Amino acid sequence: MKQIASRDNPTFKRLRALLEDGRYRRLEQAAVLDGVHLIEAARAAQCAIRRVVVTARALQMQEIGRLVNALAATGSEIIEMPEALLRALSPVETPSGILGEIAIPDAVSPSALGDVLVIEAVQDAGNLGTLLRTAAAVGIRRVWLSEHCAQAWSPKVLRAGMGAHFVLSIAEHVDLNAALDGWQGKIIATALDVRSQDLFDLDLRPEAAWMFGSEGSGLSASLIARATDLARIPMPGGIESLNVAAAAAVCLFEQLRQRKH
Repeated sequence: MKQIASRDNPTFKRLRALLEDGRYRRLEQAAVLDGVHLIEAARAAQCAIRRVVVTARALQMQEIGRLVNALAATGSEIIEMPEALLRALSPVETPSGILGEIAIPDAVSPSALGDVLVIEAVQDAGNLGTLLRTAAAVGIRRVWLSEHCAQAWSPKVLRAGMGAHFVLSIAEHVDLNAALDGWQGKIIATALDVRSQDLFDLDLRPEAAWMFGSEGSGLSASLIARATDLARIPMPGGIESLNVAAAAAVCLFEQLRQRKH
């Protein structure tokens, strides 16, 4: 087992850059997972764990010790690091004691079959992670992210996604209008517009591309113009709008409900 005890170590510097610098993540096409849950989710999806960083105390925990042994057996590099050093790396206030580096999986072709979640300029990491988690929960497997979205593989989005990344095909920096050019199914957006219909009156059973926009300004006019259906979520309580992640959850689970009946 390799040991690192200095912030000057090249591997420490690499991991810190992957955790803190989105441009470096894109250049290296790599990301760092914090905690057993995310690492196990990656393993279940057969995503190779390149290296694991763990503290001596964490290794004494049965769950982490078993996981590290299993990863070592599959060829992952195992690195022991003092707690103070790992705490300097970890993106959370209370580190779990284990980090894993992975290669970011490739997205599938935009022409593949099935529903797709289309996200434009959602910049809040928590919202984006929740959108990904909701898509995975209802069985959507493809996500297209426009420019100016939060980076999907950043630590905060990974934490909010709770493993959803590893059952999704996530394409970033997508020209959404171009990607929708060949779309054969419905294109659905939520909007307050004269064309909007009550969400619960729409037929949501056909294959669909669901579009959700930024927290502040919503979808761009060019994307709204592409919609075959505009949905309005009824809110009799007098609230003007929902958080984008909450709105998506309402819509996607209504689609799931309709398809089961």
